[in-house]
Amino acid sequence: MTAPAALGFIGVGLMGRPMILRLLDAGHRVTVWNRSRDKLAPVLARGAVAAETPAALARAADVVMVCVTDQRSVHDVLFGADGVAAGGAPGKVVVDFSSIAPAAAREYAARLEAECAMGLVDAPVSGGVPGAEKGTLAIMAGGKAEHVERVRPLVAHLAQRFTRMGDSGAGQATKLCNQVIVGSLLPVLAEAVRLAEAAGVDAAMLPEALRGGWADSIPLQVFVPRMAARAWDPPLGAADTMLKDLDNALALARELGVTLPMLRDAAERYRALSARAMGGQDPSALVELLGRG
Repeated sequence: MTAPAALGFIGVGLMGRPMILRLLDAGHRVTVWNRSRDKLAPVLARGAVAAETPAALARAADVVMVCVTDQRSVHDVLFGADGVAAGGAPGKVVVDFSSIAPAAAREYAARLEAECAMGLVDAPVSGGVPGAEKGTLAIMAGGKAEHVERVRPLVAHLAQRFTRMGDSGAGQATKLCNQVIVGSLLPVLAEAVRLAEAAGVDAAMLPEALRGGWADSIPLQVFVPRMAARAWDPPLGAADTMLKDLDNALALARELGVTLPMLRDAAERYRALSARAMGGQDPSALVELLGRG
């Protein structure tokens, strides 16, 4: 069993909350910070301790974990006023579970090392809320090998797979590959649901009928029942968050001179959902773009 560690966790959202609870259940001391303090209650009730600022959290922790919505949020909690860098010290490591651009991950790693001699592992996750709750996430890591190995026993409480893909930014590049696959698949699943409905087939039966075949996948099993029922609460994520990742993938593709036409088309489906003021909904809401009846 991993010896109890002094951990910090920034971001108590859909993903962060179950991850924090798993770390607490494993016996670790977890100091938490969240921009909206009302979200802290569930983890404080289980033994977490609140910090007043990210800097104070960094002073209290040997390993700082971050799971926030976007690149700007990562930048602000690391380098803003009273950010992690202000409380950092040599030997401490940041593990960033957020999804940001690979270039930003490289920039933030270099800046943390220069400003406070902290290490940074970019470690975006796949598996959604169910994976966070069960500790079965797949996590793709970028950073120095010694930093990755140092945090591996801690990440084992959260993930069934933790793979170092290379130096800083490699984890984020791998996550973008993951999102190319998942983000392109979900609009296709919505089309399959709509086709089944139009053909008089019970779309809710598709997951069981296709189980074990080549069309089967975790997204099919998780999202198709929600699409068929037009029920996306409680949310398993937000369509706008997926769109952010797809736009990052398209930006990386442009930078590298790679054309990704299917991804471009998929991103437009999420953009259309956002234009209907539904970007905060679960991606299952993509089926709403296709009508009913």
